[in-house]
Amino acid sequence: MDTQKLECPLQGWTALLISLFLSSVAICTGTQNSLSTSGGSEEQYNITKKLYSGCEIVMGNLEITHMEQSRDFSFLQSIREVTGYILIAINEFSYLPLEQLRVIRGTNLYEGRFALAIFVNYKMDGPQGLQELGFTHLTEILRGGVQIIRNKYLKYAPRVNWADIVQDSSADIIIEENGIDGESEKRGGEMGLCDPACQGHCWGPGKDKCQTLTKTICAPQCNGRCFGTQPSDCCHVECAGGCTGPHNTDCFACSQFNDSGACVLHCPETLIYNKHTFQLEPNPNAKYQYGSICVSQCPTNFVVDGSSCVSSCPSDKKEVEKNGVKKCEPCEGLCPKACKGTGSSNRQTVNSENIDSFINCTKIQGSLHFLTTGITGDPYHNISALDPEKLNVFRTVQEITEILSIQSWPKEFTDLSVFSNLTTIQGRSLYKGFSLLVTKLPFITSLGLRSLRNINDGSVYISNNKRLCYHYTVNWTQLFTGTSSRQQDISDIKKNRPESKCIAEGRVCDPLCSTSGCWGPGPDQCLSCRNYSRGGTCVAQCNFITGEPREFAGPERECMACHSECQVFDGMVSCTGPGADECVECANFKDGPHCVSSCPNGVMGERGLIFKYPNLTKNCEPCHINCSQGPHICGLVLSFSNLSLLAHSLPTTGIVVGVLVGVFLVFAIFVLGMLHHRGRAIRRKRAMRRYLESGETFEPLEPGEKGTKVHARILKVSELRKIKVLGTGIFGTVHKGVWIPEGDTIKIPVAIKTIQDRTGRQTFTEITDHMLAMGSLDNPYIVRLLGICPGTSLQLVTQLSAQRSLLEHIRQCKGNLNPQRLLNWCVQIAKGMYYLEEHCMVHRNLAARNVLLKSDYVVQISDYGIADLLYPDDKKYLYNEVKMPIKWMALESIFFRKYTHQSDVWSYGVTVWEMMSSGAEPYASVRPQDVPDLLEKGERLSQPPICTIDVYMVMVKCWMIDESVRPTFKELASEFSRMARDPLRYLVIKLEDLDAEIENQEEEDLDDAIATSSLYLPPTWSHSRLRIDSHRVRLKHCQIENTEAYLKVKMYHLLFLIHLADFSLKCSII
Repeated sequence: MDTQKLECPLQGWTALLISLFLSSVAICTGTQNSLSTSGGSEEQYNITKKLYSGCEIVMGNLEITHMEQSRDFSFLQSIREVTGYILIAINEFSYLPLEQLRVIRGTNLYEGRFALAIFVNYKMDGPQGLQELGFTHLTEILRGGVQIIRNKYLKYAPRVNWADIVQDSSADIIIEENGIDGESEKRGGEMGLCDPACQGHCWGPGKDKCQTLTKTICAPQCNGRCFGTQPSDCCHVECAGGCTGPHNTDCFACSQFNDSGACVLHCPETLIYNKHTFQLEPNPNAKYQYGSICVSQCPTNFVVDGSSCVSSCPSDKKEVEKNGVKKCEPCEGLCPKACKGTGSSNRQTVNSENIDSFINCTKIQGSLHFLTTGITGDPYHNISALDPEKLNVFRTVQEITEILSIQSWPKEFTDLSVFSNLTTIQGRSLYKGFSLLVTKLPFITSLGLRSLRNINDGSVYISNNKRLCYHYTVNWTQLFTGTSSRQQDISDIKKNRPESKCIAEGRVCDPLCSTSGCWGPGPDQCLSCRNYSRGGTCVAQCNFITGEPREFAGPERECMACHSECQVFDGMVSCTGPGADECVECANFKDGPHCVSSCPNGVMGERGLIFKYPNLTKNCEPCHINCSQGPHICGLVLSFSNLSLLAHSLPTTGIVVGVLVGVFLVFAIFVLGMLHHRGRAIRRKRAMRRYLESGETFEPLEPGEKGTKVHARILKVSELRKIKVLGTGIFGTVHKGVWIPEGDTIKIPVAIKTIQDRTGRQTFTEITDHMLAMGSLDNPYIVRLLGICPGTSLQLVTQLSAQRSLLEHIRQCKGNLNPQRLLNWCVQIAKGMYYLEEHCMVHRNLAARNVLLKSDYVVQISDYGIADLLYPDDKKYLYNEVKMPIKWMALESIFFRKYTHQSDVWSYGVTVWEMMSSGAEPYASVRPQDVPDLLEKGERLSQPPICTIDVYMVMVKCWMIDESVRPTFKELASEFSRMARDPLRYLVIKLEDLDAEIENQEEEDLDDAIATSSLYLPPTWSHSRLRIDSHRVRLKHCQIENTEAYLKVKMYHLLFLIHLADFSLKCSII
């Protein structure tokens, strides 16, 4: 088993060779025959050989079935990738040479489950059969599972680590009944044995048949495949099947697309914004998605659809050819659908049985015949009469390739308007020289063929229609577009209603029709219009200067609407054409020659995003190169030249003066408003400071004792207003709310944590010593209590944090955090915890989620001392429920409910690990109930990738079994302060904006680096009190001793030391 790092000293040459190789990659089409065969064995082998000879990528499935022992399959050696599934079944050969196969994509699955299916490969009455799988380079199956069953002589399939190959952990892997009689797996001795160098995983005998592992050996930092066991040996995220290096050009195959040897998420787009023409234009470097490859041209038997090569256009598009390239373009209306016509012996006429086959047809391949047996029914063939309404299916027909013959028609219809969209009769075959026949229809009064414009061959026969008018007005010569002489003879229009009677009855063309005639009454039945047309209907005038929408006249004198961005004028034209660049004036803004609804805001161009703003004349101007906030900001700045332009563009000086005076008045009002607003803000700020800084003094119970200064106020329920829930934890619910001090109108935004009794026996109606102790805490690195509101449920009031928790911040800013800032936060949390230790306050629930960001540089600890407010029974209830933070707790806390400052040190180590691991969850793959057993065995959280061994060993010390051996918070603050003076020595982070983050390197002492806001944290104590004394203060009433627990923890400590010694030995070897 090859688990060593793959060496590639010439990676640059490798990428070049891959690029050159892919430019001539051989792609072939797979099959989908499953187990069926066509022809004899020899013919099937020849077809298979012809399909796959020289092939490298199989687009589809690779199916090898029913092959004899003597066949030569060496032509399969070039195959590297299969996009569908591989099926090897019912064969007699002993070996299949697929040594170069690396990836099976599984876009199609055998039986909907398997990407690799190998079964029944042996001769029923002989010793021949598949003995060995030759997939020595297969490293990934992207989708689907594996089925290898009932292969009588196959001995090495169970030796393959399929979990390393199959990407989907839920996919089925079935390996059974292989080997002699399927019993070799049980007897063991007959199963193929791997070479010792393979370490138990191989495809066959010999060192050259070892399986190469690329997933199960990877470091936890790797998201996919790897080429070694170190954290730096991860493959690029777009790689599939492994790699030779960390770049996207080092992949064996690509998970998405291969662009000239580089694995990418998308192929180069087909359109790009041109800043000079202000349009999206074709990208000269565009490529199309063809399977898993980016190609500059699609294969000849494929069609371009957007940015992909497809075998056929979707249902809402049609295939067109432009500049020699076949493309799919949206259909105008219904997409063309060609349908078979009538006239054959078994389909003589349109009738009730075949009428539904013409639904949505746009082209009739053949003729359409309407005979009496189809309209009224055919009793002899048991065909019922045709429902007249069903004839409306022909409203979608636009072309008939042969003839239209109507010899019977429902009496409910007085015209042929169901063919109102028919434009062309090709006449490729004729009936006695005619391509249009309308005869013996006693009820029709007009033809109604309003769209018919071309009869390419053949003449017309319109006869014996007693009520038919309007036909005599049609200029039939105009419709005959062919060159046949028979089209000139139109004398077969006869025996219809006399023209004189039609005129006497008023059945004549509409006055808006031209002399070309009409198909029926009304302006929508004209062959052509005397003046203009709109939507197929003749009109006297277009909406040039009045009416909605404004229009212009097209090349065929059709009325066409102006672009929606054109300004509408009364009394004059609004546009000269349909485009946004053909408006007389824009309704909104103008970007170059085009009218637009808004100026470009973040549109992708050749050199990045484009931002523009409208100037005084509503023309879109580019924002300044240094303006990164978009047009809403850069458009606010008007230069003096713009004001000058405004003055010269106005008709009179008086208007200019009036505008300037108005601007001055607006500016003056704005300044006065700002001053008034600032005065109110200052008064509000002073009032808030008065409430936030002042506290209450409680008189001592015993004479001679000093009163306790409590910074938190004792509040009434009526002073608090809850707005919405911010979150729920194991101790209660946190609301966003406001504090309205009694007798005042100021509203102070606060966070309100409500602690409720879960046993139903406890109330918080009285102020306790512990509440006063919590309210008296005042430190820059802990969240200070503003108020305590006793009652049936206790409400603790703190200032509402403008930012989020440290955990959320780290996860969002993953990979962009400065080493200096991370170490400074470690120091601040340690100092905050040391302050709690000095005041005998055990936190019990320290984690990154319970550390809040006061600013980008200062963090504060929250949720301290809450557990001590509860009765013992209530604590037991809380810490036995599912939300118990086991992954952050020390062993003595998990087993014996023992909580001390040293158990908080354990939680501090986990919190630091969260910070260094970009907010990852501790023991993410381990269930909480399994964590104690893991810790007892000596396992600990792994070293974060950005940490040096110095930082990691500090964490390890925090997780020592013996709590007395763990460092104190004073020692931790000192240690991280030392590291913070040289952060790049202890943390290794690649940052994009590292220089901007380290501009304050002179901040040697963290206490002097960040000034505390006078509004949020009043300076009630000096920075000198932050200095940690040189000795550790130990108060006996802060310790909880338990002899039996102590002895057991000592035993755990000894076990951990053994694991730690083994860890140190491995580190020294490395």
